[in-house]
Parts: sequence; C-alpha cells; structure tokens
Amino acid sequence: MGAPDSLAMPPGADPRQLTRHLGQLHDSFVSSGAVDPALRSVVSESWRRSVRSGVDPERSLARLPLDDARLADARTTHPLAIGMPVIRRLLVDEAAEAGLLVAVSDAAGQLLWVEGDPLLRARAENIHFLPGADWSEESAGTNAPGTALALGRPVQIFGPEHLLRSVTPWSCSAAPIREPDTGAILGVLDLTGGPEVAGPQTLALVRATVAAVEAELRLSRLTTPYGPGDQRQESASAAPRLEVLGRRSARFCHPGTTTELSLRHSEIVLLLADSPDGLSSAELGVALSDDDQAMVTIRAELSRLRPQLGPVPLESRPYRLPRLTSDVEDLRADLQQGRLRAAVARYRGPVLPASVAPGVERIRDDLHRQLRGRLLAGSDPDALLAFADTPYGREDLDIWSRVLAVLPPSSSRLPEVTEHLVSLDLHLR
Repeated sequence: MGAPDSLAMPPGADPRQLTRHLGQLHDSFVSSGAVDPALRSVVSESWRRSVRSGVDPERSLARLPLDDARLADARTTHPLAIGMPVIRRLLVDEAAEAGLLVAVSDAAGQLLWVEGDPLLRARAENIHFLPGADWSEESAGTNAPGTALALGRPVQIFGPEHLLRSVTPWSCSAAPIREPDTGAILGVLDLTGGPEVAGPQTLALVRATVAAVEAELRLSRLTTPYGPGDQRQESASAAPRLEVLGRRSARFCHPGTTTELSLRHSEIVLLLADSPDGLSSAELGVALSDDDQAMVTIRAELSRLRPQLGPVPLESRPYRLPRLTSDVEDLRADLQQGRLRAAVARYRGPVLPASVAPGVERIRDDLHRQLRGRLLAGSDPDALLAFADTPYGREDLDIWSRVLAVLPPSSSRLPEVTEHLVSLDLHLR
C-alpha cells in the first residue's frame, strides 16, 4: 500500500481502500506512537514533528491568532496581495465550480485568504480552516500548507494522513510561493477538498499557478520597487520579531505579515539584531565570512534585504535595525531567570544550523553552551530529559549522565536511561 513519497494517491489507487488503510495506520500511531513503515516518510516525519510541538491528534484545532483588524492589515501589506488576481483567475473560479477551496497563507502558515465553494467554506470553518487561522505544523499538525512550509517544497496530504482527527475527511495539495529575487518563501498556495485533490494532476495545477504568481511578482518589480507589503507604513499590530532556533532560514514577522528569509538574509538580520549598536560594512563582512567580503557585495545584499523588511527601517553608517524581539532573546531571558523547562521547550534546535557564517556560529555555540551548562548545573530531571530526548541531546554523554544522577529511583524511565547511557559509553570508547 506504500505510495511514492511525492504522491499522496497514485494513479489507479482506490480512494476508499486507501482511506481505510491509512485510517488504521493513523489509529495505531495515535494509540501507541508507533509509525508503520508503509506510511509515506513525508507524513511519518511530519507526525513526529507535530507531536513534539505539542499537537494533540484528538483534541487540537488550528489556532486563530489574527482577529479581523490584524487580518485586514496582513492582507493589505502582504506581498502576495499582488498575486491574488492571478490566483482567482487561474484557480479560484474553477475551484468554486468543482466544490473546492483555495487558500493562501503567509510564511508562518497563517491563512490570509480562503476562497471557493461557499458550502465547503462553511464546513471548513468547523475545523478552523478559515482566514486568520494558523495552519503551521506547530498549530494544526500534518497538513499540506503547514508541511509544505516545513519542508520548503510542494506537498500532498490525503485524508487520514492528516494528524488531527477532525481534519482526516479532507485532502489537500500545496506548494510554496517564493520571492523572485531572493528565493525566500512568502507563503503557500493550497487547494483543499475531497480525495480528488490528492491526485497528481491537482498538484501540477497548483504548481503552475504558483509559477504564474511568481512571474507576476517579478513583473511588478519592473514598475515599482516594492509590493504592497513594502509601503513603509507603520502599523500598531505587533513589534518586529525574528525566529531562528532550529530553522534552516529565519522567519521574520513584522507588522501585518510574515516572511521566510533566505539564508544569507537570515544571517544578516540575526547579526544586526544581536548588535544593538550596529555594524559597519567591514564588521558585517567579517561576521558573514572568513573570506574578505567586497563592500559592494555587502551593500548589494543589504539592498536586496530592505524590501523583505516591510515597514522595518534598516539604518546605515553603521547598519542597524530597530529593537527586535526574537526567540534567541526569549531563550536568554528564560536562562537568566532560571526557567529551565521553558528554555528547553523554546529551544527547537541550534541557531540557523545550516549557516557557516562565523558570527552566526558564535551566537549558535554560545547559546547552546549556555543552555547545556545550566542544565548540567541543575537538578531538574524533567528539563534534562526533555533536552536529552532531542536530536541534539540524544548523543550527549554528559547530559545523560546528569539525568541518571538526578532521576528518582522510582522513575519508570530509569531502565531506558541506564541502557542508553551504557550504549553511549560503548560507542564513545
């Protein structure tokens, strides 16, 4: 019953038989946590990520972070507003006639537009599939828009491949929309409905529409340097925020919308956010690379970055950003105030793990060392185990040794900890 990983429903598959089979795999995972090898890896890996994020398959519903005012603000300022006429012309009109829904999210998974069949829209509201809802994996579990954002590529999810029980009657196909100049993800285009949405032709249609939207964005740059999201108008919605923990590239949230930056722009924004007094071109060049960076190269990157920052000003001489909130600063505050469990929960992974920029590596190593040091100096078994169970703590002999030292003798995890510690010790020898 296993399907090629890129296809949710291969040609010739029986939707009813596939639904029954996947339903059994879903029930098994929810009851035992065991993943059947017949499940597509894109789904099994997403289930695990979602559960680690705290999603409950039986009880969770997508969060609703955007009220009407913030939603209106986000729609007005988001770069993808330019592409909505193209999406409506190529996809929405036909989707409405076919009884389907078309959704467009920002780079954080927040749905900005949900259009199509009116009756289906009313049904979808029961599972919080509506404008203003957060359909990232961290909020709504495995789903095509959220998983496409997590992986940075097109994704199909068929029925019971969704993690949330309430969403299993639905199927969806989604693909990221990227900024033409930098390749940064601006959001996701999604087509949602019944089993027919999981066919290969549907994903091809979504991809073609995405290509048309990206072409429209590219054309718009010829007439104006900024899209609707770059009008430099201040908004009272929320302070700018940077998220880099465990992420391949940074998520930058500014008033009204969210953008996923390219890796180079992620590095620049992080370095500037970590340097409140600003950095000169030379200092920024040294922090970005061990090689000498030509000043014109730095200036070109900063010029390309500015449109990604929306209304957030980038000052020069030296280069400086206004005060940003960030998950790095939040983690530092947790550590400073002794909130170890909160710190471990916030630490989704090292800072921009794909980056080799010297300045980023310094921030990454310092933060990891601070968290690890506080854990080793403490005696909270729950915080230690939460860290030890992560991919970046699983092979840490000192952490597991500390777990064994502070774990109560009555703990049900004592045999597992002892066995893992012996295994680590043998491996290191």
